Amino acid sequence: GDIAFRFINYVRSMRERQLQRKLKHHQNLSWQEISESYKEDKFKSLGDSQVVVCDINKEMLKVGKQKAQHLGYSEGLSWVLGNAEELPFDDDKFDVYTIAFGIRNVTRIDLALQEAYRVLKPGGRFLCLEFSHVSNPLLSRLYDLYSFQVIPVLGEVIAGDWKSYQYLVESIRRFPPQEELKAMIEDAGFFNVDYQNLNSGIVAIHSGFKL
Repeated sequence: GDIAFRFINYVRSMRERQLQRKLKHHQNLSWQEISESYKEDKFKSLGDSQVVVCDINKEMLKVGKQKAQHLGYSEGLSWVLGNAEELPFDDDKFDVYTIAFGIRNVTRIDLALQEAYRVLKPGGRFLCLEFSHVSNPLLSRLYDLYSFQVIPVLGEVIAGDWKSYQYLVESIRRFPPQEELKAMIEDAGFFNVDYQNLNSGIVAIHSGFKL
């Protein structure tokens, strides 16, 4: 949900700028005409943009909906129960596909990537935010120590759940490193595939285009 909210904020910001430029170039309009034009454009603050949040977990969707309601997001936002390996959407439907801290948990990453490619329009962009592998050897050893010795303990102390946080750490270590995931994205059919490491590779953003 958080990624969807940020996208909505971005679209609203872009449309606000377009509206300001539009009004700036119509110096001869009366105040009433300016006001009516502004209200009309503000009424559809997302234009024709639509955001779809898809998750396999009903409870995650429930929490997302509650957060959206609390923050005031409703226009152009829909919630769909679905599996990333078999998305309930038509071919060539979306301009952008994002997956954040989710692809690590699918059973078949290759199927999820194929589905992402299928539902994107030609020219559409794939973006994946996920935990990855640390490039610095010293930092990597410290990160491993923190991950296996501290994170599960914190999970037990704070949330009373050792196993979930142990799984978190283990799933991160099993996840393909940056270059391997890049190759998998290319194998799915994407072009101009690249990635950006954040915090020395603790997290990485992979990007590709359907051409």
